[in-house]
Amino acid sequence: MNPADLASALLTVVQGAVERRGADVAASLTVDDIALERPRNRDHGDWATSIALKWAKRLGMPPREFAEELEQGILAIEGVAAVDIAGPGFLNIRLEAGAAGELARAIVEAGDAYGRNDALAGEVINLEFVSANPTGPLHIGHTRWAALGDSLRRVLAASGAAVTSEFYINDAGAQIDTFGESVLAAALGEPAPEGAYPGSYIGELGARALVERPDLGELPRAEAIHVTRELAYAWQLAEIRSSLELFNVHFDVWFSERTLHAANPVSGASPIDEAVDRLREQGHVFDEDDAIWVRTTDFGDDKDRVIRRGNGVFTYFAADAAYYLSKRDRGFGLTIYLLGADHHGYVHRLKALAGAAGDDPDRDIEVLIGQLVSINGARLSKRAGNIIELDDLRDWLGTDALRYSLGRYPADSPLTLDPELLRKRTNDNPVFYVQYAHARTHQVARNAAAAGVDAASFDADLLTHETESVLLGVLSEFPRIVAQAASLREPHRVARYLEELAAAFHRWYDSCRVTPQGDDPVEPVHGTRLVLSDATGQVLRNGLTLLGVSAPERM
Repeated sequence: MNPADLASALLTVVQGAVERRGADVAASLTVDDIALERPRNRDHGDWATSIALKWAKRLGMPPREFAEELEQGILAIEGVAAVDIAGPGFLNIRLEAGAAGELARAIVEAGDAYGRNDALAGEVINLEFVSANPTGPLHIGHTRWAALGDSLRRVLAASGAAVTSEFYINDAGAQIDTFGESVLAAALGEPAPEGAYPGSYIGELGARALVERPDLGELPRAEAIHVTRELAYAWQLAEIRSSLELFNVHFDVWFSERTLHAANPVSGASPIDEAVDRLREQGHVFDEDDAIWVRTTDFGDDKDRVIRRGNGVFTYFAADAAYYLSKRDRGFGLTIYLLGADHHGYVHRLKALAGAAGDDPDRDIEVLIGQLVSINGARLSKRAGNIIELDDLRDWLGTDALRYSLGRYPADSPLTLDPELLRKRTNDNPVFYVQYAHARTHQVARNAAAAGVDAASFDADLLTHETESVLLGVLSEFPRIVAQAASLREPHRVARYLEELAAAFHRWYDSCRVTPQGDDPVEPVHGTRLVLSDATGQVLRNGLTLLGVSAPERM
């Protein structure tokens, strides 16, 4: 019996008791009201609920009295061995060994699907993250947003949401022009222009551009800048894509900012022009000092925003507006932005923008701000000069160590990683600890096969050891953890859970044999424990997949 099955059965019991009292609130009870929890002290049972405390007052009766009324109904649930009423009305529930043990077989049968849930079924989500300027290599900050964003994408999808991951390419504006001028100057051996991009990669791009277009120095200056810019932009964007794919991060959509500035061949209006008109129709646009403004203060922003200056030039806010409306036009019910630590000012601005577009800022848009990350001893990029590159970090520490370590902390927590720890092959290294537990389950399976242990002898009633009860309890929590990680936008909960599961597995491994000792015969308990080990390996594998981390079979 898994927690969802038990919670559903408990809901039926509670609804029946409420109806017998003649109350008209039974229909408002949901499975969320049951709120099953694992007791800290396993002597108190397998599961606990405070439902009697929550609902007794509404029924006008003492909580303990209501708990006593529920007790008999709970005892009648198949698979429940005992119920204990603690304190003012807490219900502690112990399951029969067979009912708890059946979970192991259910996990093995479910395979990769175990942990998936429908907590966010029906949600259509656009998740934007990284969105680096295509003017240089990805750096350490992008590394964190990539790891967190991709893990969030995975847990959202595992919880039933339809998620599209999106990279917004900032390929319009002054920064991309400066990038092109920097590369052209390097190609022609000229002094770097004011505000030029630093780093030897600019020289590499310049040399490459000159090979591609030997005539750069002969072209009119504006044309030379344009040609160089487009070549360098394409190459740098390709490098960004490659860096992310090697980091096990995939984007469904690469959205070019340029498309927002491009005029419709029929109407002559760009998406930005249309965005201004659409916001005006909502009644939140006004004209003042020859400029066009959006009254974002109506929705909590600290000041109104200029969307087009008096000289007719659109602001960055105009592109933000057109981009947000594009997401809504593409059918996304919820847009989530994962932004870096230097984007705090965007939170109110983007939420106000959603409100000005006629949406609910509290429901239709979320802006998550990630904090800074540093790695002790990390060297600045030899190519870029002033940053720590994603590719260098990956080569130094490995994708798994980086993905796991960056994924096991909340996004809003500043973070300093210890590279010496991440490179250790010891239990002090969290990613090694979890991966080793997974590899150990495969070693158990190999040893069992050599000893003739057959999983077909599975008998859930034989899983009676204390460590087996604890391990089954942790395994049963996985779907809830995944759903919680998705709902709270906190994929680090999966990593912390995996460490708890690995610890429970290692303790069980030290106490319970899967293969017989010496010349002892193979017994059904050995095959039963093999299934439990396989189930643990499956959950470890499923969890690591949600974090974008591999699950090795040998270490």
